[in-house]
Amino acid sequence: MKKFLVLYYSSVPATEQMKVPPEMAKAGMELWTSWAKKAGGAIVDLGMPLGNPVKVANGSSPSDSKIAGFSILQADSTKAVAALLKDHPHFKAPGAAIEVLEFLAMPGMPK
Repeated sequence: MKKFLVLYYSSVPATEQMKVPPEMAKAGMELWTSWAKKAGGAIVDLGMPLGNPVKVANGSSPSDSKIAGFSILQADSTKAVAALLKDHPHFKAPGAAIEVLEFLAMPGMPK
């Protein structure tokens, strides 16, 4: 089974999306919980929202990253992960997109 990093992109930062009334937050979490039940054993780490990005390169500075969260999934192929994500609740977020990256083995390192 291969592992995949799933990055959730949004035009609105996760820190802003989380500033909603409790009933909206609960409804959003119910969508994620429902999706997680369908994905089942494919979930290695459901992940979490991400915020306050900083770019580190010869110092640090604020970043304009649109990454709002992550998950780690496992499947036989990228196509299988894409099928799992077809009706993902993240697509309800403003400017939503999802990117899937396969974890590759490091040469010379144990698996």
